[in-house]
Amino acid sequence: MNTTKYNERNILLVDAPTTCQHILENARNHIGPYCKSCTICNGRACKNAIPGPGSKGNETVFIRNYQKWTEILVNMDTIHENKTVDTSCKLFGQEFSLPVFAAPIGSLQLHYGDKYNDTEYDEIIVPSCVDAGIAAFVGDGPDASVMEGAAKVIKEHLGKGIPTIKPWNMELIFKKLELVKKADPIAIAMDIDAAGLPFLKNQTPPAGSKTVEELRQIIEWAEKPFIVKGIMTAKAAKKAMDAGASAIVVSNHGGRVLDQCPATAEVLSEIVETVGGKMKIFVDGGIRTGVDVLKALAMGADGVLIGRPFVNMVYGGDSEGVRLFVDKLQNELADTMAMCGAFTLEDINRHMIRMTF
Repeated sequence: MNTTKYNERNILLVDAPTTCQHILENARNHIGPYCKSCTICNGRACKNAIPGPGSKGNETVFIRNYQKWTEILVNMDTIHENKTVDTSCKLFGQEFSLPVFAAPIGSLQLHYGDKYNDTEYDEIIVPSCVDAGIAAFVGDGPDASVMEGAAKVIKEHLGKGIPTIKPWNMELIFKKLELVKKADPIAIAMDIDAAGLPFLKNQTPPAGSKTVEELRQIIEWAEKPFIVKGIMTAKAAKKAMDAGASAIVVSNHGGRVLDQCPATAEVLSEIVETVGGKMKIFVDGGIRTGVDVLKALAMGADGVLIGRPFVNMVYGGDSEGVRLFVDKLQNELADTMAMCGAFTLEDINRHMIRMTF
């Protein structure tokens, strides 16, 4: 019998046998009208939703992101020792239970509905990820209070979060850096591809692209490991490395900034070939399961970011939704590793996957 209950805010309270699916179903009552809280988050139902989670232009990039991960197959090999799998990793001097991060989400009420504003979302996602053994990137926005709130919640949780600054003009970027540095975060990020977000272009000051020299100044001022998010070519990865970035995120911003660009899975290998081993490489875009996480690691990534599924888990189940989702990802990753003969993340290699594109 399902004993699902709700609190005074109509947030799911978990009594077994509640699952991520129950929480997803509850999210449909609180999210929207753009996101549909689909059982499979593949970009098809929301393809016409801008603003919202949909793609730009002909609206195929989000769909392509998801599809290309499904076209990478996993090579099973169970002739090996039978022993415990360890999904843990160490990144930026921190121990994590698995190499998964919650992606930065901004303008929650614009894209996902009125239930949470950005600060309220951060107040749930940051501590929930810490409790689950991972960390959250947190977003930025035109309203100064968004980054102020993000810095506050990260500081309250001993710096275990990654503030992600938009590519504003240099003056505003430096002001935001000074703010977030006081929180002593794990690292600081910039989603540099946000320069292409339609709803940011008319802001004052507007978001915009950055030269290598400008990026170098920003990274030096950050005085923290710096992550450049929005890298889609080996050339851009090299530029980020030359500017002094500690890490990059291979990302096309969920297909929301440029029409008809490739999926992240399609460009990851060439980027790894160029900067792999010289800086940390993360990837996002359509990654939905622990099986997908193994595929990304087998291609050379050091970790992944996942965005929209975390939003649904928060809207449908608050911190409990985050916990259940991370547990699900970890179990899926551990099971896939065991079925491929990998017992630590270091054991995962390219021979464990088969590319079909």
